[in-house]
Amino acid sequence: MTKTKLPIFTIVASSIVALGGFLFGYCSSVISGAILFVSNQLNLTTFDQEMIVSVLLIGALIGAFIGGTLADRFGRKYTMFITTFFFLFGTVFLFVGDSMVELLIGRFITGLGIGIASVVVPLYIAEISPPKHRGALVSLNQLAITIGILIAYLVDYLLAEDALWHEMFGFGFIPAIFLFIGLFFVPETPSFLASKGKKEKAIKVFERFKLAYEEKEVFKEAEKPKEIVRWSHLLDKAIRPALYIGLGLSIFQQITGINTVIYYSPRIFQFSGLTSATAATLATLGVGIINVIMTILALWLIDKLGRRILLIIGLIGMVISLGTLGMAFHLSSAHHISQEWVGIIAVVTLMSYISFFAISLGPVAWLIISEIYPLGIRGRAMGIAIFANWVSNYFVSLTFLTLLEHLGTTGTFFLYAVIGLFALWFVLRRVPETKGKTFEEIQKFWKKGPKEMI
Repeated sequence: MTKTKLPIFTIVASSIVALGGFLFGYCSSVISGAILFVSNQLNLTTFDQEMIVSVLLIGALIGAFIGGTLADRFGRKYTMFITTFFFLFGTVFLFVGDSMVELLIGRFITGLGIGIASVVVPLYIAEISPPKHRGALVSLNQLAITIGILIAYLVDYLLAEDALWHEMFGFGFIPAIFLFIGLFFVPETPSFLASKGKKEKAIKVFERFKLAYEEKEVFKEAEKPKEIVRWSHLLDKAIRPALYIGLGLSIFQQITGINTVIYYSPRIFQFSGLTSATAATLATLGVGIINVIMTILALWLIDKLGRRILLIIGLIGMVISLGTLGMAFHLSSAHHISQEWVGIIAVVTLMSYISFFAISLGPVAWLIISEIYPLGIRGRAMGIAIFANWVSNYFVSLTFLTLLEHLGTTGTFFLYAVIGLFALWFVLRRVPETKGKTFEEIQKFWKKGPKEMI
C-alpha cells in the first residue's frame, strides 16, 4: 500500500480554521479566573455570577442550532467569517465593559461564536481532508480547544496578581484577528462548491488540496435531482441511524462528566484535601497540560487504531478512573484512608480520566459527527448533534454542585461511572468504524444495518 503524502496547504488551511477551536476553548474557560475579580469589583451576587458564566452556554446553544443551517446555505468559509465577527464584537464588550449588562451581552455574543465554530470548524476540516488523514486533521480542532483552555488558565494565572480581568478577556482579540486574516487565504470547501453546482471552482479546490480521489463521489452526490432540504429529512430512513449515533456521542461526551473536571477541578481537589488555593490551581493546571499532551497523542492514534477502538479503550479507562475516585471518597468518609491519600488519588485519577477522555470521546465525537452525514444535509445534522452537546454541557454544569449536595462526592462520581458504562454499551452496539473511509463508503454503512457496520 502506498502512503499518501499530506499536502502542506491542507495542514495550513486546517490550522487556520482550527483557530476557531482555540477561541472556543479560550473564551469558554477564561471566565474561571476572571469571575473572581469581576464579582468583587461589581459587587455581584451568586446569582449574578451564575448568569455571567451560564449566558455563554445559552449563546452557544443558539449558535450551534443555527450554525449548520448557515454552513449549508452560505458555505463553510463565510460562516467562519460570521463566527469571527461574533468573537471580535463579544470581546469588545467584555474588554471595555464595566457593568453586568455589558458583560452579559459580551458573553452571549461570544457564546454565539463558540456555538457556530463548534459546528463549522470540524465540518470544514473534514471536507478538505483525505480519508487516511481525516482523523488527525479534524482532531486538530479538539487539540486547539484544549490549548485554548490551557492558555486561558495561564493568562488568568499571570494576570491574577494585578486583578486585570479586562485584559483576561481582551487576550481573545489576538487569535480572533489571526483567524479573520487567515480566512482570506483559505478557499471554500470543494464539497460545498460542488453541491451548489460550481463544478469548475470545485475542481480547482480539489487540485489545491490534492483530493482528486473524491471528485467522482462528490459530483455524483451533487448531480442528484435538487430538492428543498428540510429538517424533516433528518428522519429519513437512510439518515436516521447516523443522526442517532451523532446525538448519542455528542450527549455522552458531556454527561460522562468532562466539564465537571474542566469547570470544577479546583473545587474537586479542595474536597479531596488540597485545601490551599495555590495547590488546587496548580493541580488544575496539570490537568490542562495532560489534556493537551494526550490530545496530541490522539492525533497520531486516531488514523492508526481507528475511531471505534479508541472510544472503547477510552471509555473503559474513564469508567475505572471515575469509579476509583468515587471509592477513594467513600473510604475516606469511612476513615479507612487518610485525607492525604485521597488528595493523591484524586490527582492521579482525574489526570487518568482526562487522559482517556482526550484520546477518545474528546476528539472522536467531533470527528465522527463530521463524517457520517450525507453532503446535502451535513451542516444541519451536525448542528443538531452539537446543539444536543451544548444542552448536555449546560445540564451537567448546572447540576454538578446539586449532585454533590444530594449524592455526595462518592455517589456523584459513581453516577458518572455508570453513565460511562452506558456510553460503552452504546459504542459497542451502534458506532461503526469509519477509519480510512470516503464519505460515500460511510453512507453505504447505513444501508447494511448495524451488524454490517461494526
